[in-house]
Amino acid sequence: MAVPKRKTSKARRDKRRAQTHKAKKVTLAKCPQCHEPKLPHRVCKSCGHYKNKEVVAVD
Repeated sequence: MAVPKRKTSKARRDKRRAQTHKAKKVTLAKCPQCHEPKLPHRVCKSCGHYKNKEVVAVD
């Protein structure tokens, strides 16, 4: 049975574990009304439109 020759350091162990907890890149879509970047499937914060309809009145 294989046995490790040296103890795994905390830095090496933590580097290996950090790969599963990476921050994911935020996906942005362009609003068809005002062409501002927004999150997909959400109401646009700058113009208040969703699926080419005004859902929220924005001043």
